Amino acid sequence: MTGEPSDMFEAIYAGAEAGAAKPPWDYGAPRPQLVEWAEAHGLAGDGREALVVGCGYGADAEFLALRGFRTTGFDFAPTAIAGARRKHPATAVTYLVADVLNLPGEWEGRFDLVVESLTVQSMAPPQHTVAARTIAALVAPKGTLLVLATAREEGSEVTGPPWPLTRAEVEMFADSELILRRLERIESGAWWRAELSRQGTGPTNRPLGP
Repeated sequence: MTGEPSDMFEAIYAGAEAGAAKPPWDYGAPRPQLVEWAEAHGLAGDGREALVVGCGYGADAEFLALRGFRTTGFDFAPTAIAGARRKHPATAVTYLVADVLNLPGEWEGRFDLVVESLTVQSMAPPQHTVAARTIAALVAPKGTLLVLATAREEGSEVTGPPWPLTRAEVEMFADSELILRRLERIESGAWWRAELSRQGTGPTNRPLGP
């Protein structure tokens, strides 16, 4: 992601580091929508690889690491990644600065679990399709993609950022091999939680949930 809104988010993180208000999307703990899903699935990483998209200060990434995943978290804001490393000095998580629209080629098809929480909706709507496809491509054979986003109705007008996702935009993460297994409207309808899984076989992969 280049220019707006990425510069704006870097500025918000830099301001927070200088003593201003924390980023409004920073929950300060793992997202409850992720925690609830993990507990319902009895989620255990067993040494498999997980990736957190737009990881911010790393709360979700640390949560997955504690669940037994070899976890990578990335964010396009360098100050966020520096903050994550500082907040978790003994971490096993790999924190990297990366752009969701220009990710390392070796990440394609690599991760057994990919968690996308609120990142795509932080981007301008013309970028939603390519961002969703790029994120979907990261999922390994028999891997899982969890998408968390705030919701809006089809045809509704919104001035972002953020630009909450419509149902059709959530469904854009799916393709012929990455199947939408479950799509929930949660938090009294304010959020989407989507679970997708990739077809195929891998030497060490197995489904994450029942």
